Amino acid sequence: MGDSGEKQMRRRRFVACGIGAIACAAGCGTPRAGNVLRTGFSINVAGHRWTRVGRAFADAARAAGFAAAVGQAITGSPAAPGGGPTGPGGLAVGGSVITVSGLPALAAAELNNGQSLLDTGTPLARLSGQIEVVVVPDRSPLRDFDDFGARLLARPGQTLLAGGPQGEPDHLLFGLIARAIGADGRRVDYTGYPRLGEAASALLSGRAVAAAGSLADWRTAIGRGRVRALAVSSARRVPDLDVPTLLECGVRVDFADWTAAFGPEDMPEESREHAVRMCEAVIASSEWEAACLAAGWLPIPLSGDDFTRWLGTEIARTRAVLRDLGLLDSTKATTCWGSCGNGH
Repeated sequence: MGDSGEKQMRRRRFVACGIGAIACAAGCGTPRAGNVLRTGFSINVAGHRWTRVGRAFADAARAAGFAAAVGQAITGSPAAPGGGPTGPGGLAVGGSVITVSGLPALAAAELNNGQSLLDTGTPLARLSGQIEVVVVPDRSPLRDFDDFGARLLARPGQTLLAGGPQGEPDHLLFGLIARAIGADGRRVDYTGYPRLGEAASALLSGRAVAAAGSLADWRTAIGRGRVRALAVSSARRVPDLDVPTLLECGVRVDFADWTAAFGPEDMPEESREHAVRMCEAVIASSEWEAACLAAGWLPIPLSGDDFTRWLGTEIARTRAVLRDLGLLDSTKATTCWGSCGNGH
């Protein structure tokens, strides 16, 4: 198979994220303490990658006075008696069901069946995000982001890029950068790896010109001088890192691997209002702020209708960049379900 054929095959290897949609209605009493609602909630996560943030959210909810239990949502899990979900160990909790999910699930939904998170759940609140960073080997001839952007624009097919699995946030970031500078996204040569160590090995061995990933994951390598950070994806600089933002580099991209809270698809309006109020109380709490600081997450609170509107624009942006990268077109997307070389 020629180079073009191999690249096309790589473009067809879609990530198959499990999207833990929970099809169960909310329904419980609504006791109040003062003016603050104290409803029972079940906090579930749509996959292992969200376990830590889900537990932190549940801990902050309990600290704020809400009854909250945390479990692992399983695709297709039956509803337990009383409207609660059934999770590992038979977790069954009455009250509103809240699932913590995020950008990878959104992209996977677009790639796999065209159903967005707006179709499969009720948006409640955006919680946090992980800042992404573009890095090169310390001895790279690319001195700064301008050098990298110029090369990507002039030779997208020869600027080998690395990061997490195809279609996930690292890949999306490079697609957004290519779009912003006018490079042909379909010619971007990107290789996705299931683990950070493999992407780092590809970068340091010369099999990639640049890599993208969460700043938290690359901090150690940056600190040890093994790689240089060219730009971060956040709108503002990271306080303890002397690295420009993409916006400072003239690239109109503000990006984070975000997480958010969702209710069931057919969540009653009264239950949605209660859940949104709970989320607002939690993400405004000092406990949540401390949890984000300790984990290196960026607090990006947005709730209710404002979050729903933002999510609509994020879905449109993600869909557009997936098309730019040649991962989404008029043909029905397929999944490899763990059978492809990138370990999806």
